[in-house]
Amino acid sequence: MEQQVFDLDHLPRTYFKMALPVMTGMIVTLIYNLADTFFIAQTGNTSLVAGVSLCSPVFTALMAFGNIYGQGGSSLISRMLGGEDADGIRRVSSFCFYVAIVTGIVLAVPLLLFRGPFLRLIGADADTLPYAAEYFSVLAAGAPIIILSFIHSNLLRCEGMATTSMVGTAGGAVLNIILDPILISVLGWGARGAAVATVIGYVFSDVFLLIMLKRRSRFLSVRPRDCHVAGGELKQILGVGVAAAITNLTQSVSLVVVNHFLLPYGSGKIAAMGIVLKINMIAQLILVGLSFGGVPLFGYLYGARDQKRLKELIRFCMLFLCGLAAVISAALFAAAPAMMRGFINVDSIVADGAVMLRWQAAGNVFAAVVLLLSCVFQATGKMIPSFLLSVSRQGVIFLVVLAAAVALAGYMGVVAAQAAADLVSAALAAGLYVRCFPASGRTGEPSPHA
Repeated sequence: MEQQVFDLDHLPRTYFKMALPVMTGMIVTLIYNLADTFFIAQTGNTSLVAGVSLCSPVFTALMAFGNIYGQGGSSLISRMLGGEDADGIRRVSSFCFYVAIVTGIVLAVPLLLFRGPFLRLIGADADTLPYAAEYFSVLAAGAPIIILSFIHSNLLRCEGMATTSMVGTAGGAVLNIILDPILISVLGWGARGAAVATVIGYVFSDVFLLIMLKRRSRFLSVRPRDCHVAGGELKQILGVGVAAAITNLTQSVSLVVVNHFLLPYGSGKIAAMGIVLKINMIAQLILVGLSFGGVPLFGYLYGARDQKRLKELIRFCMLFLCGLAAVISAALFAAAPAMMRGFINVDSIVADGAVMLRWQAAGNVFAAVVLLLSCVFQATGKMIPSFLLSVSRQGVIFLVVLAAAVALAGYMGVVAAQAAADLVSAALAAGLYVRCFPASGRTGEPSPHA
């Protein structure tokens, strides 16, 4: 490789060049999700809204499979770029592309064949089943397209094309927003129209990013003859990718458990928590985007065995993200009642939600530590630390802390559990970092595959 992929002489500037488009893309996706829900709700058909909502776990599962190859592949490719392994980059990128398509087909077939039993399993009844079936059928048929969208949106960032990745993702989201009211209401397709709009949006993203890869990428490949990886490379892809996928799944599980613990205190408390999580999601997506934006750079420096610059970058990112999280948390503390009232004008829910939001915000600095170090471990191929953190903050540690907090403080234990879990998870993350990157040790290894 004759050209340097990143400007390593100005690390903060290079980091922001990579991270800001990722953060922007995530915020655009959040807006798209809110808009999607809005247009479906405008029909006034509660069974339609409920039927489409029941399919959310299906989309989460497809996203998780996409992240296995998208994030697992990008982690390995970033290190290969640093190690100047052009042949490995071609093979891994082609493998991730084709295995994503095959995985989507393998998932789509049983989902369509056993549509009825599966929908009843996730809660569809006589009222919601027709709408859920319409939405689910299109979503399942589009599984290869949806899973594929997570491949090149991640891999292109490895070569520094973060803005291109953002444009592809955001373009699909904007197209979806345009098509939603047309297909749902104007053409009267209802749930089927919402799903078709979603899949068409992903088709746009896939095609756009594939064209950009063919025109601008120097190393990535989609040639079938390059589609093969060694056993160690597959282990790296799956080891890092599965950990990333588990993070998506534990978020869904933790929400279900929280709602279960809030149920005895009334539906108003559940409604308040739902709004609070949406508000705090904005803060979380900013931190997630800025953390994940650094992954290609972390992996590149690790693959190049540039210990000094890698640790300098991690220190800079840690100070920046923790400072930003503190500022965001202060804003949420001050504006909590007003933010709640922006969503709902019910005094009891606003009061409950303001308290919940402040507790959620209290953990954001610790969450920033966990998110950043999770990305560092993923980028550097540290599979065990990556896995431990993926099941900690909103997984095992959260569930243990939640159970203990409820036993000690009842309702307030539920409210404060996430902040406490964030603190414990941050301590775990810091300990793992010190163990994996000792002050006098080497961050580099003989091969970026290791």
